[in-house]
Amino acid sequence: MRKGTFFCIDGHTCGNPVRLITSGHPLLRGQTMSEKRQDFLKNHDWIRQALMFEPRGHDMMSGGFLYPPTTDDGDAGILFVETSGCLPMCGHGTMGMVTFALEHGLLHAKTPGILNLDTPAGRVRVNYLMTDGKVQWVKIYNVPAYLAHQSIMITIAELGELSVDIAYGGNFYIIVQPQGNFKGIEHLTAAEILKYSPLVRDAINAKVHCVHPNDPTVQGASHVLWTGAPTHLNSTAANAVFYGDKAIDRSPCGTGTSARMAQLFSKGELQHGQEFVHESYIGSQFIGCIEQVSEIAGLPAILPSIRGWSRVTGTSTITVDDDDPYAFGFQVI
Repeated sequence: MRKGTFFCIDGHTCGNPVRLITSGHPLLRGQTMSEKRQDFLKNHDWIRQALMFEPRGHDMMSGGFLYPPTTDDGDAGILFVETSGCLPMCGHGTMGMVTFALEHGLLHAKTPGILNLDTPAGRVRVNYLMTDGKVQWVKIYNVPAYLAHQSIMITIAELGELSVDIAYGGNFYIIVQPQGNFKGIEHLTAAEILKYSPLVRDAINAKVHCVHPNDPTVQGASHVLWTGAPTHLNSTAANAVFYGDKAIDRSPCGTGTSARMAQLFSKGELQHGQEFVHESYIGSQFIGCIEQVSEIAGLPAILPSIRGWSRVTGTSTITVDDDDPYAFGFQVI
């Protein structure tokens, strides 16, 4: 019995993969994208597993579906899927899906150059520049970001004691800055980042409960953001974001950039309106900015923007068949 066939547009945002799934959308229950996300996780998560994991995907794979908006003034809703789960928000994924959909005529803005998107994390506004049928850049005005916890002490085998902060930028990020037992990402290999990150994440989630004050379904510190010295003269900072079970974000990470700006703002190291050029592990860049100062449930917060670019690499037709023993994917850890 064939389970489903999915048409996809594949590409990347500043190096990290994005798969826009253009068919096979499950009918989701709920009035908001957050409620629809919960329904997807409960009843349709096999689609994520089949399309993101091997043999149809890989450890870094991410993407999602476009849905009709859940608000009167919205242009579209987005459901994010990747190897680490069904995220509340994904910055690089938003840039990629918007780019692919606009270039293929699958998304039409009520006002050219502006999109209002309904995501599980909330309203995300997008500006973009399209010339000769190509999207040159996408700028995301993200959901409010804030510093949730700071100076949490943990002890990691082989590394020793670390002090970390936790900030929210659409997902919760454990931020590790250079200190006594960590000299910066330029001193760690990719293999070492993959080795230490799950240990840091497990230690934090055993010690601190991270939950969004306005949406209790958004909980748990899922990403680890290691910082260090940038390689480009015009970069403000550099990072390597770990997610899933063994993935390092090849882009500077949109929600991670938002979380990092919120952390720096709370510490007085980044000002309202100041440009923040964030560099990825492979050297690609996002341009961030604190657009406004806000609050979340009485906590200081920022309204961040992030600008980046995406490119299409191909299209595919993916079949998921129940007769395939690997129909729902696998990982080799």
